[in-house]
Amino acid sequence: MDWKNQTPQGQIAQVIVEFLEVAVSSIVFLKGFYPTRAFERRRYMNLVVQKAVHPQLADYIHSVTTGLLPFIQKGLVERVVVIFHDKDHVPLEKFVFKLAVNQSYGSELEESSLEFALRAFLIKLTVAGPLTKPLPSDSSWEITAYFRSLPADGAKDKEEDEARLWIPTDTKAWMQPPQITPIKSMGCDPLKMQLYLEQPGPSAEAEDPAS
Repeated sequence: MDWKNQTPQGQIAQVIVEFLEVAVSSIVFLKGFYPTRAFERRRYMNLVVQKAVHPQLADYIHSVTTGLLPFIQKGLVERVVVIFHDKDHVPLEKFVFKLAVNQSYGSELEESSLEFALRAFLIKLTVAGPLTKPLPSDSSWEITAYFRSLPADGAKDKEEDEARLWIPTDTKAWMQPPQITPIKSMGCDPLKMQLYLEQPGPSAEAEDPAS
């Protein structure tokens, strides 16, 4: 990784997007959404992970996560969510990465310490299967980012162009508060991150007319 001429926030964001690319791939593998041949065992952060190798799948995950880089660097991204829907685009499960990059952090980044902390998230994901529910055969999924704000009018042209690539999601909202299952969290400078699973609450499931 080239750290030359990068601010601490730029360095942190670079680590985060690389981590998210692997984490999203791990989640999709965990859910069994595609045949296992769409993935390949790779080593990342001295840990064996499942990396998407199917060209379209790998390109989608890579382009979305790397597209978040400038926004994470500026502290504009609040949550990155992997959402699994039913055929009506109603969420079945959400894997939520809630993050905050310290915009005042000015010290030299200890990359190894940050990677060690993020590595624990990947380890937790490998054993998160029992927390999840099977998906119907006609389900779909997407990566969604929730922004604290977007670049204001008058921002640099490049930032405006990048912001325009993100479109509002048509994911439907749950009518009741979700059931939240914590998976992993870290709370030290320069990055605070939580990973948790959201599923429909018991009352929402009871109201499902298909039940």
